[in-house]
Parts: sequence; C-alpha cells; structure tokens
Amino acid sequence: MWSLETLGREPLSAHFWMREFLYSEIGNFHAVPNIPDNPDLALERGRAFATALLDPLEETFGRIFVRSGFRSAALNGYGNANKLNCARNDNPLECHIWDLPDVAVSGATVVIPWFARRYEAGRDWRDLAWWLHDHLPYSEIWFFPKLCAFNLVWRPDPVRRIDSYIAPKGTLLKAGAEPGEDLETRAARYEDFPPFRGIALPV
Repeated sequence: MWSLETLGREPLSAHFWMREFLYSEIGNFHAVPNIPDNPDLALERGRAFATALLDPLEETFGRIFVRSGFRSAALNGYGNANKLNCARNDNPLECHIWDLPDVAVSGATVVIPWFARRYEAGRDWRDLAWWLHDHLPYSEIWFFPKLCAFNLVWRPDPVRRIDSYIAPKGTLLKAGAEPGEDLETRAARYEDFPPFRGIALPV
C-alpha cells in the first residue's frame, strides 16, 4: 500500500523524483488532492518521461524548472471545470494525467531557465523548438508566452508535433510532418547552445 510520503521519495530518473511532480497550486489552494489513482502506472510512465526527455535537458542546460507536473484525474477535471487552464481529461493532447489506464502518456510544463533569460531578451522561441526536435524523442511540444514554458510530452509512439501560443502562433510542425527548415538551417539557430548532455555530473 502506497503512502504519499513513500510515493514522493520514488526516483523517476537520475535527476528527478516523484515529489516535485505532485506539487500543484490549484490543488493546494482549492484543497483538491493530487494523488494518483494508480501510483504504479504513474511511476512507470513518469520514469519513461523523465529518463527520455528531462534528464537530457538537465544534463545540457542545468536545472530545469517543473512548472506543472502530474495531475490526478480529479484535480485536472476540477481545473477544467473551473477554467483554471487545464484541458478536459479526454482531450487527446492532455499530458498531465499519467495514470489513465487506456492512455499511455506522461508530460509536464517545464521552463529552461538558461533559455528563459534569453527569450525575455528577445530570443526566438523557435530556436529552442528546433533544438528540442533535433535532440529529443518527444511526442508533442506546446509553447506558452510566460518564460517560454512548454508542455513536453512522452508517448511510447511519438506524434512529433509542435504548437505555440507565442507569435507566430499556431502549429510549427504538424504530426508526422518534415520540418520546413533543413537541418543545417535549424542547427544555425542553436549553434550557441550548450553541448548536448555536456554537463559532467558526479556518478
């Protein structure tokens, strides 16, 4: 039987634990618990997400800020019903509910502080979008104006789609499509980025 304390101590990857994905301002303010219905399934998918997508970011850019992580179905449904910036639970792009039995997905809204500082100084969000596309096995990415936060999504069968609420708004890359810019042009956008997984961390 899981206790919430035990669940929070479960490692998801080399750099992330479950606890940091359970925090929710909506849950705290409105007193809606953010506890998985199926902790084992949430952990399984969270581990796939953190290992494949978050660890490479941490090892490239340094500390990653998890803006919104796991949401229980109850919490996400409450947020949607009360217009608190949560998609409906059955939205095909909803990524925060990690333990729906028939929907293999996990994701989070994250900020890369290294890039956020540059974005606030005028850097084009698409520079980061194309870096993510060329380096990570993501399924979907969706960008937001504040701090250039973005939803980063893992699925066992990636969709490979990029959208944005930052101008130019809309779809940067349709699901399964080839980028409009060739690799050389894309790489020129992020040639000043840190080396991929270039941070040497203690074993």
